[in-house]
Amino acid sequence: MQRRNVQARGPELRWGERTYVMGIINVTPDSFSGDGIALEGRPADEVVQAAVTQAERFVAAGAQILDVGAESTRPAAVYGEHPPVGAGAEAERAAPVVAELARRFAGRALVSIDTSKGVVAQAALEAGATIVNDVWAASRDPGTAEAAARHGAHLVLMHNKDRAEYPDGLMAEIIAHLSAALERAAGLGVSLDRLIVDPGIGFGKSPAQSIEVLHRLAELKVLATPILVGTSRKRFIGEILGGLPPDERLEGTAASVALAIAAGADAVRVHDVAAVVRTVRVADAIVRHRSQLG
Repeated sequence: MQRRNVQARGPELRWGERTYVMGIINVTPDSFSGDGIALEGRPADEVVQAAVTQAERFVAAGAQILDVGAESTRPAAVYGEHPPVGAGAEAERAAPVVAELARRFAGRALVSIDTSKGVVAQAALEAGATIVNDVWAASRDPGTAEAAARHGAHLVLMHNKDRAEYPDGLMAEIIAHLSAALERAAGLGVSLDRLIVDPGIGFGKSPAQSIEVLHRLAELKVLATPILVGTSRKRFIGEILGGLPPDERLEGTAASVALAIAAGADAVRVHDVAAVVRTVRVADAIVRHRSQLG
């Protein structure tokens, strides 16, 4: 699988030269990390403005990608069941935010839509998103891949499953799953140079399994595809640190980000953008020998 540098409505993604920082914008009333901005009863225009304010901070701090999600993807096995959001409601929440961010940050940041629904992906891409981030790797709705193909968008394929059981071996199953997802997405028309994989830290994995995935992250290089890693504020960090809540997991997040970069991560998805951008700059200077001096 060959990589090509591509550009669409934002900074050019030059895989291998640096680590890209994806800032999380939760357009939801609920989030495991407590940062959802679409609070019950909040007017839509206030939600858009809150997203713009958050995005301004992220881009000023150095984020290159803004990841908009309008339905919580927190694992039910860990955080309990939560009411599903219909495709129409999810698109109605996400599309105005995507449109305004794409307009405001054109040329400065790419906008991503975090969804597993094809209808939502299509609406967001029409509004100006250039990345679809699907936590179910287009397996629950191939429409996300079809929408990405129609728009020439990037597509993130994440490993996920309902139960943290791996009879054939953890990494062997993740690699096989992602390999099949890549083949399926390519078959639906997504260009190989637009595909990105994510091992799904915390999704269908116990804290111990998440740690093992990070320890063995370099094994994903066999897929010859850019790697996105999302460890931000996740449960395994809280457990390592004696039960700290999500808003006290910054140092653990930074440590996991630096080590993921050393193991081959090309992009990281985070809540605490300013601190992680500094972490990434130091990690890139060492791992990629990319001078940050002066």
